[in-house]
Amino acid sequence: MTPITVLRDLGLLLLMVAWVVAAHVGSTGWGNASFNAAVGVLPIAVAVLMALWRLPQWFLRAAGVLALGALLAWLWPQLRHNVPLLYYLQHLGIHVALGVFFGKSLLGPGEALITRMARRIFAHELSERKVRYTRNVTLGWTLFFFINALVSTLLFIWAPPAIWSIHANLLTGPLVGVMFLVEHLWRMCVLPPHERPGIADVVRAYRRESAQRSAPPPRS
Repeated sequence: MTPITVLRDLGLLLLMVAWVVAAHVGSTGWGNASFNAAVGVLPIAVAVLMALWRLPQWFLRAAGVLALGALLAWLWPQLRHNVPLLYYLQHLGIHVALGVFFGKSLLGPGEALITRMARRIFAHELSERKVRYTRNVTLGWTLFFFINALVSTLLFIWAPPAIWSIHANLLTGPLVGVMFLVEHLWRMCVLPPHERPGIADVVRAYRRESAQRSAPPPRS
């Protein structure tokens, strides 16, 4: 790992921590409303821009950017006065999208998402045990994302904003870490050593899978 890579990863980590803190502060009603709304809108706007970037015609991309700007300008007064709702919709949307991303691979005749990732890691044919394990892990992540979205919704409706924000903004990352740890321990119990990928291998396979899906089509 080169020094540039280390600095880049460290910068991304610090940026994520800063965003989590800003999201928590904004969700609890502290700070400047415009700044809090801008922080909340930023990931959604980036996701929309990435989707527009995949459009084949340049004029569709340009029209989409203009429409996004006009929509944000029109909604800005409401966004400033509904910052917690903005963060909730963002948290809900991310978890539902990830749940669908993992879950839809369990439907139909195709292979589960993590099974496909395992085939990218291992050059040899996967055993039936490994295929069954990776399918169950895909199901586990699907349930994790949907359950976390449900818990977030219940807390947003019934709990004080600060309690919801602790769950959504401060605990989501650690919960994902716990999920990885549980999956790692389960893997150690049910798979022999030669069928266990390292964490770095899993990360690289996921990045390749994501890059393949997000690659823009050829432009006209």
